[in-house]
This record gives sequence, C-alpha cells and structure tokens, in this order.
Amino acid sequence: MKSERKYVVPCGKCRTKVYCIQCIKQWYPKMSELDVAEICPFCRRNCNCSVCLHTSGFIETSKINMTDCEKVEHLRYLMVSLLPFIRQICEEQTQEIEFEASIQRVHSSKVGVSETLCGNDERVYCNHCATSIIDLHRSCPKCSYELCLTCCKEICEGRLSGRAEMKFQYVNRGYGYMQGGDPLPESCLHQTPDVHVEPSVMWSADDNGTISCPPTEMGGCGDCVLELTRILPDRWISDLEKEARDLVLILDNKLTNLRQNRAETGTDMLCKAASREGSDDNLLYCPDSTKIQEDEELFRFQKHWIKGEPVIVRNVLDKVTGLSWEPMVMWRALCENVDSEVSSKMSEVKAIDCLASCEVEISTRQFFKGYTQGRTYDNFWPEMLKLKDWPPSDKFEDLMPRHCDEFISALPFQEYSDPRAGILNLAVKLPSGVLKPDLGPKTYIAYGVAEELGRGDSVTKLHCDMSDAVNILTHTEEVLLTEEQHSAVERLKKEHRAQDLKENLVQDGMDESIEEPNSDNNKEDTDVSEINDSELLPSGIRGEFKMSRDEMQGTAFTCPHSEGTMVESGGALWDIFRRQDVPKLEAYLRKHFKEFRHVYCSPVEQVIHPIHDQCFYLSSEHKKKLKEEFGVEPWTFEQKLGEAVFIPAGCPHQVRNLKSCTKVAVDFVSPENVDECLRLTKEFRLLPKNHRAREDKLEIKKMILYAVAQAIKDANSLIPALN
Repeated sequence: MKSERKYVVPCGKCRTKVYCIQCIKQWYPKMSELDVAEICPFCRRNCNCSVCLHTSGFIETSKINMTDCEKVEHLRYLMVSLLPFIRQICEEQTQEIEFEASIQRVHSSKVGVSETLCGNDERVYCNHCATSIIDLHRSCPKCSYELCLTCCKEICEGRLSGRAEMKFQYVNRGYGYMQGGDPLPESCLHQTPDVHVEPSVMWSADDNGTISCPPTEMGGCGDCVLELTRILPDRWISDLEKEARDLVLILDNKLTNLRQNRAETGTDMLCKAASREGSDDNLLYCPDSTKIQEDEELFRFQKHWIKGEPVIVRNVLDKVTGLSWEPMVMWRALCENVDSEVSSKMSEVKAIDCLASCEVEISTRQFFKGYTQGRTYDNFWPEMLKLKDWPPSDKFEDLMPRHCDEFISALPFQEYSDPRAGILNLAVKLPSGVLKPDLGPKTYIAYGVAEELGRGDSVTKLHCDMSDAVNILTHTEEVLLTEEQHSAVERLKKEHRAQDLKENLVQDGMDESIEEPNSDNNKEDTDVSEINDSELLPSGIRGEFKMSRDEMQGTAFTCPHSEGTMVESGGALWDIFRRQDVPKLEAYLRKHFKEFRHVYCSPVEQVIHPIHDQCFYLSSEHKKKLKEEFGVEPWTFEQKLGEAVFIPAGCPHQVRNLKSCTKVAVDFVSPENVDECLRLTKEFRLLPKNHRAREDKLEIKKMILYAVAQAIKDANSLIPALN
C-alpha cells in the first residue's frame, strides 16, 4: 500500500527545524504555514513538542531588573513592615519567661529553657489547636505532647476553648432529588447524626501556674508537668529584632527614600467594579501589562494593595512566548511524560461534579473533550466538572516545567508574586532545607456556561485564603447550550424552584417567579446584562452589555484605558468582598444559611464558620438581598483571557465560570498583609478538629522571622555598593 506523502514546512530562521502540515493544524491552530516558515515555533520558544514541553529553564522567568539601590530599598521596606510583628513575638516570649520565673520563684534571667531537637524537615504543631510552633512552647517530657503559648495563656486564664469534632455528613438523596424530584426512600439512606463531640474533661492550670499534660482522652498522658522548651537558639529572635532595627537606621542614613521622593506622573488606570454609596473604593486599579513601567506602576500597585484592594492586570500573556494552554497540549505534556508510571496515572482524573459537590472518575481525554464541547446529564441539564489543583501543585513544576516557567514569566509585579525570587514575597525567604508550605503554582480547570443555573453551577464557593494570591486566566472555551438544552434548563429550573418552595428555601421578599424562556427559545440572543448579573454591574457600564452574545463576539469594546483594543467577553465572574464587610457578610449567611444548598444539593444544615466552611455561593438574588439588608456589595467583575487577578489575604471571594476556563494561580505573602495572615491563623485555630481549614499550613510567624533574617543578610551584602 502506498504511504501517504507528508508535506513539511522548513523554518526560514534556523533552517534546521521542519514541521509537517498536519502537526501545524493540530498543535498550532493559531499559526499559518507562512508563520511557521518565517519563524518556527521552536525559534519562537513556544514549541509544543513533547521534548520542549518537558524542558525547564528554556525561558527567563524573572522580568525584574533592579539596581542595588532599589534592592536595598525593598529590603528596608520589608524589615520596617515586619519589625512590629517580631516585637510582638518577642513580647509574647518574654511574658512566658517571666511567668515561668514566677513559678520557679527566680529572676527571669535565671530561667533555664531546654532546647528541643527539631529537624528542618519537621513541622511542630500545638497538639490542642494545631497552630504551628516556632520557638518557645511547653512540652511533656514523657509523651512529647506540645502546647503553644496561646493555649498556655488560655489555660492559665481559665478560658481554653474546647475542640469539637464535626460529625455531620450530608445525605445523598439520589440524583432525582438533586434535579428537583423526590428523595430516595429513607430506608435506602445512610444517616449520620448531626452532633459535635465536646471534650468532657476539664483542663486547667495548678494553683502555682504549672500546667500538667492533659489526660489520654485529650491526647496526652496526664502524668507529667509540661516543661518550657525552645526550638531556636537562646535570644535568637530578640537579637534578630535588634539587628534589624539597627540596620534600618543605617539604611535610612544611606538611602533617599524612593517612596517619599518619587514623583507621580500620569493617573491610575481604574475600572468600576462596585456602586457603593458614599464609598471611595468602587474603582479597582486595572493596568495593562503591555504599557506599564515597572518602577512607577509598582508604587501605584502598593498604594492600592496596602488598602486591601484587589488589582486586575490585563494582557499579561502578551509579554510571554505564547506557549499554548490548549487542553490537549496540557494533556500531551502530561500523558507523554517520560516517566511511564506518571503518564499512566494521568490518563484518569478525579473531577468534582458541581451538582453533587463530590468526586467522579473520568478519563483525561473525556474530561477535556467535555471542556471544549460540553457534557450533559440524561435530562440535558449541563454537567459541570472541575479539576482543582491538577496536576498536583507539588508536581506541577516537575510534570509541566515549560508551562510553569511560562506562567511565572507572565506574572506581573514579580517583586511580590514570583514564587522563586520575589524580593517582597516572604514565602521565598525560607532557607533551603526548611519545610515550605505548598503555595503553588496550581491549575484550576473547569467547565462553565454563561447562564446562571442556580444549581450545579461551575463555581468556586465563597472562601478566604490564608495568604495573598494571583490568578491568571490562561485559556477559555465558550460552550453554548443548544435549543433543546435551553428548554430543558428552563423546565428544570421551575422544578428546582418548586422544590425550594416546598422545603422553605426561598428567601422572604425574593422574586419567586421563574423567568420564562424567550419566545423563540434562542438563548444566544439573551440580553447579556442578565447573564452578567446586571443588577450588580455599575450603572456607568450597564449599557455596554445591552447586546446579544453573537453581537458581543464581533464587537470591539472600548475600555476607558485601552482605546481601540478588542476586548472579548469574560471567562469568569468574580465577587471579592472588602475586609471591613466581613462581619456583615457573616451575619447575612448565618441568618439565611437554610436558603442555600450544598453537597448532593441538600439544604445547608449547619454552619461552623460561614466563610471557612466553603459551602455558600451567593447568586445574583442573594447578592441583591445582601445589599438591601446589610448594605454590603462586593467588587464584581469579569476576568478575561490573559488577565491576572490579585486577591489580598482576608478578602472573601467567589468565582463562577462563564466559559470553560483554565486558570493558574500562585499564593504569596506580602509584607502589607502579614497582619491579616496572623488574624486568619487565630481564626482557623478555633475551628473544630477535623475542619478542612483548621491546619496552620502557612506558618506565618516562621516566615516573618526567616524573611527578616534573609533581608538582613542580603542588605548587608549590598551596603558596600551604596558607598
């Protein structure tokens, strides 16, 4: 049989690489044969072949060019920001030493504290509250039960809070129930009692202030007095604080403070994201990465960041090599991995079914097929699947090194966001050998549709991260519902609403009517303002969305700061709440929690913490009611392809996919938000033992100490260059 002839296109630049036409069409659909002939993908550094996809160091990830003077200024800023927290740690330890001195009836200088052996690859946690221990703590010499200073203080003051266990589980009432039907017979259901088990044993300090190891019921041995021990060398923290304070004074004499003397030119690039009355923070800083000057814009970024405002940076993918984030390219990078064992594991994935909020197994190829073409249940209701943290973030750099490098090189304001070398990122200051928290990069790949379904939407539910984060939308695929699907969706929405009424899940005062489908049943012609929660869109931009989905695809939006540029419709709808609104937001959720559904579409039965439980997504109806009752409105905006969203620590947020989306995110720790990280750590320690958010994975106090130590070392090495 005569073999089929393959036509190839040679590169006119390197004259060594050739690409067959079939591969160009399959792997480089946005490139023509002429493009390849002029400069091939390899020369453009965005080659999608298996070898290149598994090559690291192919591109330069850092975009920062700083003088020694600028580096020292950043290090001084870091030390000044963190010094108050080191003083707090010193004061807390001094108080414990003095308390121990009163127990031993000696002067505090005479108190001897034994040093416990702890390897760099170990984490030391309080056995009672699960908070990380950085230095001074109390430990049982017999069973090694360890107690943090905060718990010690609470015990001595008689206010130690119990650590309950969450025993409640949602019941699977069947698929029919999830779609508005009757539940399965009770005899078929497995019920788990809704109870919390509180410790029955009281734990208090002795009359002289000593604390005994708790009894076995609480995890201890009950036989010994807890002894004061330390992990770090004696006086290391206090010496660190003094050295940093002295160095800042030296640097103040050597440096001209750039932040005081820098002249602002131009105006901030802002976009409206809220309509709060009497508020001056309805606009978000929204620069274009292709136009910003790093020094000048970094100062503007900090001006907004220090106030706890999100930042949106547009067109960040325009400044990188253009490596494809197409689903099949990522699938190729994983499944053609040189390690056959890893490749075989990647052929199947565990995805989250958004309707049931539980895992389902599916082949990787089928998942990505649904990503581009959509999937439906038997009743034509859209099936929404999502992969969170896939491939696992601790393996992302190893399994997809080129994509990891591409993502890092796309990051704006790398002084903060660079996970490898950000000079103002506390997370990178931990020395080698010390166990580090998993901060990413992480991928989030999920389906999505423009219409808000109300049940089973592709969402990231309301939550609050322990650290700062930046999220880049790297790829989107619009999946439009068919006419048949629209009819099914409208019918099922009526059944859902009827079920809500039957179970008393409809809010008082909410519109209980169900929106009728358009007379021609063509949802592609639906007013886009409805799709994008028009009631929450700022009045100044509502009019821009009065057009059909088809019209929008071919229309040039004119943004206030990017005249003449093409702006596509957004891929994800974000709601980010202000920190000062958190108490009111929590009050609203505690008041209305029974109006929400969670796992298996069951009504929410209990609330431990309305934000950290991650069981709520506020629909457009709920957001409207939240503003009416409590005067709270989030920043609401659509994230478009190539946009990076910076989320400050402590800002609750939720996301709904309007298209199938691939997002890549990385966490970082900025000096401006350390106080918020500490506040969240205190909040998490009060959660039940087995709560998903309880563990102190960040170890922020450890980061503070090592960040200052590294800043001192780096600054001292640069001082000679300033003379």
